Amino acid sequence: MGCDELFKNLVCKVPMAKEYAGSPKIHQIESKRKRLTWVLSVSGLCILFYILGAWQNTNIAPISNSTSDKLSKAACDPSNTVTNTRSATQSSSGAMSLDFNAHHQVGINETAGGVHKFPPCELSFSEYTPCQDPKRARKFNKKMLIYRERHCPPKEDLLKCLIPAPPKYKNPFKWPQSRDYAWYDNIPHRELSIEKAVQNWIQVEGDRFRFPGGGTMFPRGADAYIDDINELIALTDGNIRTAIDTGCGVASWGAYLLKRDILTMSFAPRDTHEAQVQFALERGVPAMIGVLASERMPYPARAFDMAHCSRCLIPWYDNEGLYLIEVDRVLRPGGYWILSGPPIRWKKYYRGWERTQEDLKQEQDAIEDVARRLCWKKVIEKDDLAIWQKPINHIECINSKKIYKTPHICQNDNADSAWYKKMETCITPLPEVSNVEEVAGGALEKWPERAFAVPPRIRSGLIPGVTAENFREDNEMWKERVAHYKKIIPPVAHGRYRNVMDMNAGLGGFAAAMTKYPAWVMNVVPANSNKDTLGVIYERGFIGTYQDWCEAFSTYPRTYDLIHASNVFSIYQDRCDITYILLEMDRILRPEGTVIFRDTVEVLVKIQSITEGMRWKSQIMDHESGPFNPEKILLAVKTYWTGEPEQQQQQQEQQQ
Repeated sequence: MGCDELFKNLVCKVPMAKEYAGSPKIHQIESKRKRLTWVLSVSGLCILFYILGAWQNTNIAPISNSTSDKLSKAACDPSNTVTNTRSATQSSSGAMSLDFNAHHQVGINETAGGVHKFPPCELSFSEYTPCQDPKRARKFNKKMLIYRERHCPPKEDLLKCLIPAPPKYKNPFKWPQSRDYAWYDNIPHRELSIEKAVQNWIQVEGDRFRFPGGGTMFPRGADAYIDDINELIALTDGNIRTAIDTGCGVASWGAYLLKRDILTMSFAPRDTHEAQVQFALERGVPAMIGVLASERMPYPARAFDMAHCSRCLIPWYDNEGLYLIEVDRVLRPGGYWILSGPPIRWKKYYRGWERTQEDLKQEQDAIEDVARRLCWKKVIEKDDLAIWQKPINHIECINSKKIYKTPHICQNDNADSAWYKKMETCITPLPEVSNVEEVAGGALEKWPERAFAVPPRIRSGLIPGVTAENFREDNEMWKERVAHYKKIIPPVAHGRYRNVMDMNAGLGGFAAAMTKYPAWVMNVVPANSNKDTLGVIYERGFIGTYQDWCEAFSTYPRTYDLIHASNVFSIYQDRCDITYILLEMDRILRPEGTVIFRDTVEVLVKIQSITEGMRWKSQIMDHESGPFNPEKILLAVKTYWTGEPEQQQQQQEQQQ
């Protein structure tokens, strides 16, 4: 019975004083006074109960570590089915409260046909990378390494099963221990430890891998190698924050730059060096599968402060300098390109490289020529290192085109366009400036001030509808939201989540709010987004990539601890089957990893009905501002399960 009905019934039952002819007026006054008292009492009770109900529903009990563990470890046996969310609540000793009917009156199991249970895939798919599948790659042209680019499966070949973890899979070591160690059972590949034994990339020690920090061109270790670079260009004054390492190996260069507050995108193909990128991510170091072939790297123009190649074996001088032209596109004005390995210092190493002096000299001369035509300045060549610097603007470069006709400066080109965009042999133009001292596109603050300073792309009005005030409001909003996440998921603050992905990063506010924790964030901007904000994210000193979530992401399975999905499914629900997006999230999420969804309740209920068949546990919560906000939060945990050892044994027997 509502307050209005309750109010009406109670008023109707108030006894009325009978009036008799000639009765004293005092009785009429007393009767009116009683009626008024009843009316006020009932009104007060309605208001009191309303306030109590609203207050009770806004109190969200945090998920304690013990409760989180209960959620994570439930259904460890692959044969177990995912229990109904309500029953999960009842068994959690009151630590959290799932109250789906309080505000929305939606039954989560009222979908036709019930919950669809997704079976596990065969164990042979445990390292499946849908868009970089070696078997599918054989069908494509090997010229310019096109076969190693993204080639996603057609709809009829999409898997509708869950990628299994290897038997005996364990949670990775916590950062910073993970920089140096990884469990062998998580990535059972000894190839690199044998092939690169002399170069100290990786060693097997009992049940784990150890990463000594070595590399092909830094036998003394990545730390000492970085110190050598720091003697030539300043790495620790805050001017260099973002870097890209092409042909990264196991990402030791990026791993050791982190303690110098430099965030590196380690970039390598899926090739004969088994699981390079997988090793990098297992260590807690940012990395992606990728290759310099015929298409642009999936990053905006002017993204990185520094680019690096240490014996990456990329033919920089081929195809009219096409690959160096692409590095020029993604380098910030004034950014550095560092090269070590062939052909640098060829007079010392030519015998070990099994190449002639003439061949190596010709290669270095060709690289030097391309760099000059790009208007780069050679900063220094010392010992094993050579460093070039991109100009801060193109005023002098335009004048130099009277001497160097090629490569010409691109015309009418969207410099940030990088999703399945072919590379071109022309120089990406820098924004215009008024004098030779001005930094094209705008100067950046030093790190860490850079993270919250208004980015130049916003200052100059390049992002439609986003002002400096919008930027500041977005920062405040995400500070509040991440503080709320910390309350409902305490492990956020304790290093439980190292590799974090934001599937719809916007202006990068979530990543900025996460900087206080021992985590890094892969900021993803949907390739078909109305606002291309990835350049803004890089200007803030964070890293990320373009991605169409109707396709698989360029990473190995089980490489992220926490996935943040804010309004992703509202964007994609009419573009492709969201079931496949959720299966892709399951593929890249580690066992016992967590997902935070933000969306309307209708979308979240649909998501929850699918994830119940994926061995996930979930809970819908109110928005941090209270129950009256139409946006809700769905918190989900992927349960622990692995492939069957017997299945692995059969697989090995088939291979033999």
